[in-house]
Amino acid sequence: MDFIKRHYEKILLGVVLVGLVGALGYLPFKISSEKETLNQMTTGHIDSRPKPLTNLDLTIAEASLKRAAVPVMYDFFNTNKLFNPMPWQKAADGHLYRRDSTGPTAVAVTNITPLYLKISLDAVTLSADGTPLYLFGIERQAALTKEKARKTSEYVKVGEKKSAFYFKDVQGPPAAPTNVVIQLNDTSETAIVPNNKETPWKRVDGYMADLRYELPGQKTPPKTWPNMRVGGTLDINGEKYNIIAISKSEVILSAATNQKKWTLKFNSSA
Repeated sequence: MDFIKRHYEKILLGVVLVGLVGALGYLPFKISSEKETLNQMTTGHIDSRPKPLTNLDLTIAEASLKRAAVPVMYDFFNTNKLFNPMPWQKAADGHLYRRDSTGPTAVAVTNITPLYLKISLDAVTLSADGTPLYLFGIERQAALTKEKARKTSEYVKVGEKKSAFYFKDVQGPPAAPTNVVIQLNDTSETAIVPNNKETPWKRVDGYMADLRYELPGQKTPPKTWPNMRVGGTLDINGEKYNIIAISKSEVILSAATNQKKWTLKFNSSA
């Protein structure tokens, strides 16, 4: 025990030296093992085959592209009241009404009637020399004046040209034809006119409209304009509006002061 007490430092130092020598002897083996492991990791086979791709769902992307291709139309007049506040006005009887429900926008088209060009064969007579004369009736309902819209009659021979048509041919016996063939001067189309004044040949040449103007909540009778044609004039609250076009589905008005236009739609199912 005395020896250990006197030389314990040397003994402890020796143990440490022995441990260091053992560690130095083990180190080459550890380095070799690590190198072999790294070599196997770099040279070993790695399965690099990728997995097959699944079908991509592009529904959302395609829908977004379709929406982007369609321009967005914003209505800042009818639906938006931030930039276009709704004005109100008091009528003579004291009730309030929206000002945008007055004027030409408040005019309703209650009916639209077609106007025809009608051509009929009314009679066949013989002249003094025995030549057949054909009495045609012509009615231009779309004419600008009532006088010009009335039915007129005129005798025509085969081969003659009149104001409305050229008389081309007769089908059947000349003195009692079943039909006659004419060519219209304005369109050069051929028309077959039956020998019956009650069933004339006809085509649509224009339209006339019935219009109605009524303020919301008013107690007085509404203002109406029946049988209005192109060229007619409406007096709405002291302003003049001209009818510049009528079709089977709409009427177009133009202000007499500044030529601003309004399109009035006709709802035939209403």
